[in-house]
Amino acid sequence: MILAFYVLVLLALAANAPLSVWDPAAREFLVILGMVGAWRYSWNLVHFGRALVYRRLVFPRWRAAVDRLVAAHAAGEGGPDPCPSEVYCVVTSYRIQAETTAACYQALLDELLRYGRPAVVVASIVEMADERLIKRLFQTRRLPPHIRLALVRLPPAGKRLALATALRTVSRLRPASDAAVLVMDGDAVLTPGTLERSLPLLSLVPRLGGLTTDEDAVVANGPLLTAWHRLRFAQRHMLMSSLGLSKRLLTLTGRMSVFRVEVATAPAFIAMVAEDELDHWRLGRIPLLTGEDKSTWLWLLERGYEMVYVPDVRILTIEHPPARGFVNASTQLMLRWFGNMLRASGRAIALGPRRVGLFLWWCLIDQRVSIWTPLIGPIVILIGSVSYSPILLYVYVMWVMLTRLVQTLGLLSVRDHLDGRWPLLIYYNQVYGALLKSFILFRLDRQRWTRQQITLRPALDPHAARWRDIGSAYVHGLALVSLVCGLAFVSGVLTVPRVVTLAGLF
Repeated sequence: MILAFYVLVLLALAANAPLSVWDPAAREFLVILGMVGAWRYSWNLVHFGRALVYRRLVFPRWRAAVDRLVAAHAAGEGGPDPCPSEVYCVVTSYRIQAETTAACYQALLDELLRYGRPAVVVASIVEMADERLIKRLFQTRRLPPHIRLALVRLPPAGKRLALATALRTVSRLRPASDAAVLVMDGDAVLTPGTLERSLPLLSLVPRLGGLTTDEDAVVANGPLLTAWHRLRFAQRHMLMSSLGLSKRLLTLTGRMSVFRVEVATAPAFIAMVAEDELDHWRLGRIPLLTGEDKSTWLWLLERGYEMVYVPDVRILTIEHPPARGFVNASTQLMLRWFGNMLRASGRAIALGPRRVGLFLWWCLIDQRVSIWTPLIGPIVILIGSVSYSPILLYVYVMWVMLTRLVQTLGLLSVRDHLDGRWPLLIYYNQVYGALLKSFILFRLDRQRWTRQQITLRPALDPHAARWRDIGSAYVHGLALVSLVCGLAFVSGVLTVPRVVTLAGLF
C-alpha cells in the first residue's frame, strides 16, 4: 500500500511538471547530476549482475557438489566425511534481554542436535544472571553427552576481550584438526539447517578461512526501524553475493561467521582480535575498541585465505535499538558501523590489488569515494536553485523518487517482499549516511560500544584533546568547503576571471 502511494505521488509529480524544468540555462546542473548518477548506478548494476551470476549459477554448483559428497558418505561409498567432526560455538553476549538470550541458545541447541556431532558451546558472558539462564537451558533440555557447555565470565571490558578469551578457551580444549569454530552474538538466532548446509563448505574450498551467511532482522519496536534494518540486510545480501563471486568479502560479520579451527585458534589471530590498533598520520596510534569482525577479516586477507558467502542460509538477528527515536538510533548504529569500516578499509587498500583481489580492492576504493558522491546531487541542486531557478528542486525530487524506486525494485532479486518505505530510506542512508561517514572519517579516534556504554579515545590532557578536536573540525570543514566550491566552479556559478586588473600598481 505504501509503495503504491509512493508510485502515485511520483506519477502526479511527473504529470504536473512545468515545461520550464527543461530550461537550457539549467542544463549544466542536470548534466552533473546525470553524470554522477550514471557512474553510481552503473556500479550498482555491476553488483546486481554479479550477484545474480553467483546466486543462480556459481553457488548452486558448489551446493550440488557438497550435497553429492554428503550423500556419498552417508551411503557408505567411501571418501572422507565432508562435515567437520567437531564444532565449537562461541557466543558473546552482554545485557541482552533474557527472552533474546533464550531464543539464541534454544535455536543453537536445536541445530547442534540436528547436526549430531560432538559440540562445545563456549558462552562468553559478564553477568551472573546470564550464567544462571544458560545453565538452566542446558539442564532443562537434557542434552546428550556429546554437547557440552563451557562458561567464560569476564568483567565488562568490551567484546574484543570477551571473544579473544573464548577463542583461547577453544584452543585449550584441543579441538580436532578438522573442527569448525562458529562465532556468533547472543542476539542471533540460527534457522533450521544452518550448520549442515554451511559447515561442509569448509571441505569443498581448501583455502577457505571463513564464511558467513545471509541475515534478516527482527526489531523489538518501531516499524520504521524494522524497515530500515530489513533494507540494510537486503542490500547486504546483494553486495555480499556480488563479492562472493571473487571469494573475497568486505567483512565476516560478528553476528554469525564460521572459521577453520586452524584460523580461529592461531595465536596471531586471537591476538589481533584482543588488541588491534591503527596508525593515523594526524591522530597517532589509535587502539581499536569495536570492529573485531573487521580485524578477523583483515587477518584473513593478509594471509591469502579465501572467504565464502552462503546465500541460501539465513540467520535472524533480534535488534534492540540503542536509543529512542529513529534518527537517534540509526545515527548511533551508523557511526559505529562506518567507523569500523573506515578504520579497516585503509589498511586493506594498502595491501594492494594483488593480495586483496582487484574487484574487492576497487570496492574498498569505492567505499572512500562514496563518502562524497551522494552529497554532489543535493549540493549541485541547492546551488542551481539559488543561482538559476527553484524549479531545479522539482526536477531533483522527481529524480530521487524515480531512481530510488528503481533501486528498491532491484531488491526483488534478493527479497520476496518490498517495503514502501525503502525508496526514501535508501536516500536517507545515502545522503545522511555520507554526512556521517565524512564526520567519522576525520575523527577515527572516536569509538563507542552502544550497549556497554564503553568509549575509547586516546589518553590526552584536556588541552591536547581540545586542539585535536579543533583540528578534526578544521580538516572536515575544509573538505566540505572544497567540495562545494569545486562543484560551484564546475557548474559555472563561480568562475576565474581571465584578466585580473591590478589597479593602482602600474
